[in-house]
Amino acid sequence: MTNILFAARHERWPDYEQPLRDSLAELGLKADLRTDFPPEEVDYIIYAPNSAVTDFTPFTRLKAVMNLWAGVEAVVNNPTLTVPLTRMVDPALTQGMVEWVTGHTLRHHLGMDTHIHAKPGEWISQAPPVAWERKVTVLGLGELGRACAESLARIGFQVTGWSQGPKAIDGLRCLHGAEGLTEALSGAQIVVLLLPDTPQTENTLNGKTLALLAKHAVILNPGRGPLIDDDVLLAALDSDQIGHATLDTFRVEPLPAEHPYWHHPKVTVTPHIASETRAAWSSKTIAENIRRGQAGEPFLYLVDRTRGY
Repeated sequence: MTNILFAARHERWPDYEQPLRDSLAELGLKADLRTDFPPEEVDYIIYAPNSAVTDFTPFTRLKAVMNLWAGVEAVVNNPTLTVPLTRMVDPALTQGMVEWVTGHTLRHHLGMDTHIHAKPGEWISQAPPVAWERKVTVLGLGELGRACAESLARIGFQVTGWSQGPKAIDGLRCLHGAEGLTEALSGAQIVVLLLPDTPQTENTLNGKTLALLAKHAVILNPGRGPLIDDDVLLAALDSDQIGHATLDTFRVEPLPAEHPYWHHPKVTVTPHIASETRAAWSSKTIAENIRRGQAGEPFLYLVDRTRGY
């Protein structure tokens, strides 16, 4: 019998219990799945970084930790965690991100807000350019970034993807490194942030990089809050260098009611819903990784501790 600890906030358990049991059973895994075990009896932990578990030392027979979230920045540097750590990737999580990014890109590309908020009788007949006349840059070409970049390219946008290391993706212009970042941002009209949260990516959008963008460029951040220097972005919005920012992630969440983003006319706040983990789908990823662990096979979506994601 494989003992699996579900270590997340108690309100998540009713959502996950049956999908996890079903997914484990589908793979023929005999498992005892609970929210409480003596630590020394646990083989795997299904983990959310906001759970009560912060010290992994007592889990002496632990084989792996399966993070419920795509982001691992809150746990990857925990010195007591010495077993493999996996991050969450599943089809629904990816699809949700693609839908959010594609929807908000089209919203700003088409100028939908102008017509949604027009006064009665206000006839604004200026047509937008077509997609292939619009430069879109996606920063981050992991599972989510790649899927979003490919979706936007299929519509017809001029898509440039950037990553820290070199990548080759059919149909995409891919750049990397410091020089590549400058080239990717120069003249970009819409920028999508899907980088991980690491010391190297903090404030990727700052005074220097924001100045590279086309005048009135749009920022979409469904990635991580620390990717943006907030004060610099607000100043760029006030100066009209940036035309609008649609933000889904923040340094502090929930975003405090007094934060300037809530009150700025050129900012749209969405409450970290761009890519929600859905139990029915993420349970399949978790069960497959436990099967792999029991079979001695490589884990899917294994976190590279040296890179932090």
